Amino acid sequence: MIKSMTGYGRARELRNRRDITVEVRAVNNRYLDCTVKMPRVYLFAEDAMKKRVQAAVPRGKVDVFVTVDATAADAATVTINKSLAEGYLKALQNLDEISWTIAGGKPAAPGQLALTAARFPDVLTVTKVEEDLDAVSADLCAVLDDALEAFNAMRAREGGRLAEDIAGRLDTIEHLTSEVEKRSPETVAEYREKFLRRIREALQGAAVDEQRVLTEAAIYADKVAVDEETVRLRSHLAQLRSMLSSDEPQGRKMDFLIQEVNREANTIGSKCADVSITRVVVEMKAEVEKIREQVQNIE
Repeated sequence: MIKSMTGYGRARELRNRRDITVEVRAVNNRYLDCTVKMPRVYLFAEDAMKKRVQAAVPRGKVDVFVTVDATAADAATVTINKSLAEGYLKALQNLDEISWTIAGGKPAAPGQLALTAARFPDVLTVTKVEEDLDAVSADLCAVLDDALEAFNAMRAREGGRLAEDIAGRLDTIEHLTSEVEKRSPETVAEYREKFLRRIREALQGAAVDEQRVLTEAAIYADKVAVDEETVRLRSHLAQLRSMLSSDEPQGRKMDFLIQEVNREANTIGSKCADVSITRVVVEMKAEVEKIREQVQNIE
């Protein structure tokens, strides 16, 4: 079944203590144009995510939005600069001895001195644990895959509605084509009678050259014959119906074919001066234009 180019999909999953949310949105575009918007710290996964989108979406302006809450995944190690800490502690002990000697009182507890020393620069160093970038990228892509699945499901549903609407309009065009095929021979017969009447009026009762009338009618019939156009028109309609049931992207092909349908309708209108056929052609072109608008939304 054909798909629409417009759609939306969202997925959220907790993977390796990261709360990852991915949203995919798309609108019509002649080619695939993918943009991934994500926190700068995860830009290393951008190319991998774009490749996933390219594999799933042939056409459209696709925007991917990624948000990550990695609070629970943040891991760090704390190291002690032992020599520096010992130097600070020794200095603090000396200061403490001088203080209680002069002012009196009791010396500070060792634990209290240690807490004071820990506040000095470079005594404690916090280092964030290095992440496995490939694993993080795989987690982001896995959530993206789920979002793309929801996105494509929505596009398929919309494509089904488009196919139903287009199929109905194709039926209308085919019905109008049948009207043209039915009316076209009648216009030739009417022209023959009109031509014969004018000849008789001009000759005022004299004998009429029937062969000349037949020749003139044959020339007219050849000029207004639309058999070739209606045959091609039906062929185009059959191809369009076949495309509606295809699982492959058909938007560009359908756009080309609907232009061909419009061309055949124009040719029929220019060949046939009959008012009733002209009215049918106008209705036909109106349906063609509505289909053309719908086809612009098809992948």
